[in-house]
Amino acid sequence: MTIEKMVLLSLLKMTREGPVSKGLVSIDARIPVQVTEDILQKISNEGLVQLGDKKIEASSNQRVKIAVRAIGLGADFERACRALRWVEFENITGTAFLANDFTIRKRFRFRQAGRRREIDVIGCKEPTIVCVDCKHWRYGWGKSASAKAVEAQIERTKALASMHPMDPKLGLTSWRKAIFIPVILSLVPAPVKFHKKTPIVPILQLQDFLNQLPAYVSSLKHFLLKAYWNKQGSSMKIR
Repeated sequence: MTIEKMVLLSLLKMTREGPVSKGLVSIDARIPVQVTEDILQKISNEGLVQLGDKKIEASSNQRVKIAVRAIGLGADFERACRALRWVEFENITGTAFLANDFTIRKRFRFRQAGRRREIDVIGCKEPTIVCVDCKHWRYGWGKSASAKAVEAQIERTKALASMHPMDPKLGLTSWRKAIFIPVILSLVPAPVKFHKKTPIVPILQLQDFLNQLPAYVSSLKHFLLKAYWNKQGSSMKIR
């Protein structure tokens, strides 16, 4: 396991900017060439890399999976996370939302009550708006850190839901109602799956979570915004 872990960590480091030769991975990992090639063939068969005659390639999704595998084998959490670029974590998040027919907004900035705020990824599919805080960089993912991340995300989500008028960039003008759901997305499982009814979802389980979300919305922490009518036309209010 230690040998495979070292090869995986070297792969993360060496493929950060693109394809890399097998020999360079062997040198960086300080593992004999033949042993390195055997491990590379094994993980290629499992779909973690594309293996050519001399070069190795790994997509953003594959690199995230390599990091999760390395951590599972005992690799240092922070070292594995440092090798991942923010855009890779963001891209795999967006891919999962798009696969479940959501539209997405990344790094969504808004002002509410005079304060500037940002939500990493927002997924919209009427009537649901999933507000995601990505935590791929966190070291020591304990209960206290999980709770603080959740409480901050609940506050950000509530702030977004309580805007009057709603930010037109979200495209809610024709919606009869909107259900805002705070979510924490982590690279690996947290010590708890929920805090204050807010889910903490490992990134490799995100697509399944989104697929099952409609059946569980009412049991999750959420903020409901409903349309109402007045002399000026339609507007929305939070409940």
